[in-house]
Amino acid sequence: MSSQIAIGPYVIGNPVILAPMAGVTDRPFRQLCRRMGAGLVVSEMVTSDTRLWNSRKSRLRLDHTGEAAPVSVQIAGGDPGMMADAARENVRRGAQIIDINMGCPAKKVCKKAAGSALLRDEKLVREILEAVVGAVSVPVTLKIRTGWCTESRNGVRVARMAEDIGISALAVHGRTRACGYHGQAEFDTIAEIVSRVGIPVFANGDITGAERAREVLDYTGAAAVMIGRAAQGRPWIFRETAHYLATGERLPEPSAEEVRDILLAHLGELHRFYGEVMGVRIARKHVGWYLKTLADSESFRKTFFQIESAEAQHASVHEWFERRITRGAQAA
Repeated sequence: MSSQIAIGPYVIGNPVILAPMAGVTDRPFRQLCRRMGAGLVVSEMVTSDTRLWNSRKSRLRLDHTGEAAPVSVQIAGGDPGMMADAARENVRRGAQIIDINMGCPAKKVCKKAAGSALLRDEKLVREILEAVVGAVSVPVTLKIRTGWCTESRNGVRVARMAEDIGISALAVHGRTRACGYHGQAEFDTIAEIVSRVGIPVFANGDITGAERAREVLDYTGAAAVMIGRAAQGRPWIFRETAHYLATGERLPEPSAEEVRDILLAHLGELHRFYGEVMGVRIARKHVGWYLKTLADSESFRKTFFQIESAEAQHASVHEWFERRITRGAQAA
């Protein structure tokens, strides 16, 4: 298996990709994951209704300043014309890859006939794919699930249609829309899709570490893995996985000092990107994810969530880690 993946003119250096996640994969997190070894990162989804882009949330989602190429932007919607317009406008703003969301199972997305709800209507899927591919000169990728429900796993048909229309790469989450994020992801459908199309396929779902990534790639024959929830609080999962896939060797876990430095840098970027008030609020969930991976952190998590200023958040994280590092040194 080649370690390089081509998406149009862009070559992705390693087969470990950050999945787009609404409310998670903002610019600070995307840039961090790239530094931590992700071969490609995809933005959180942007609505195709450009009339809504004047909101603060949308303006921040559309900001790709300083991002490494290729900049991949995910759009979501159910109207072919609006999706085409959104694709064109995102390219004008710097998107180098347009990704179409037909994988999100969230009710507020699906009830608008977007995300994975589209998989129920293959005629509309075709119309959207044709409209977006025809609207832009950059590569267009697609994210889907295996189908609408377990009785209707139409992922193979949708994948073959997508390839015929000109989709450059396909990410497949190993669950149906009806599954949400419950139960185990299944990879038989992804393996079948890989065997039936010639474009790169990215396997997504329950990929929690390097060994699991190796198993999924071997089982499915996919070109890459796409990691989502397992990267929350563990952005170093990308370098660990890429290194293991390339060498078969496990990297050591990051030291407490390195986790502290990664977290403090991430915290600072969140505060700068969102500003004091919004940055403090958004930092709580990110710091909470980091702390969930660390033993004896529950008490501090509760304390941290009460802090109201950026400076105090930074100081409290620094002090907490210093105490842990000192205790570790004394125990040694």
